[in-house]
Parts: sequence; C-alpha cells; structure tokens
Amino acid sequence: MPLLLIFLNPLRDQVLFLKHNFNARAIASQQTELTRIQTDASRLIWDMEIAMQEADSFIQTLKAE
Repeated sequence: MPLLLIFLNPLRDQVLFLKHNFNARAIASQQTELTRIQTDASRLIWDMEIAMQEADSFIQTLKAE
C-alpha cells in the first residue's frame, strides 16, 4: 500500500465521523427549533381564540344596546 494511502485512509475515516457528528447536531438543533415554533404557534392560536371570543362578546353587547 502506498504511503500516501496509509495516511489518507484514517483521515478519510475521521472526516466521515465528523460529518456524521455535525449532521446529528444539526438535526438535534432543528428538532429544538421545531418544538419552539410549535409552542409559539399553539400560543398564538390560543391568543387568537381568546381575542375572537372577546370580540364576539363585545359585538353581543353592542347588539343589546
């Protein structure tokens, strides 16, 4: 085996390991961000529902007058 291949094979293995490791970190980071976005969206929907109920209640008080 040429001397250069003896050096390059372990280097290739290390690069492959780092690529997989960074990929796993990126996926974990995306999962965290997805959870945060889902929480924010749920809170927004909740706030919108409350606002619509309050608007309906206000309209009813206008109709009663």
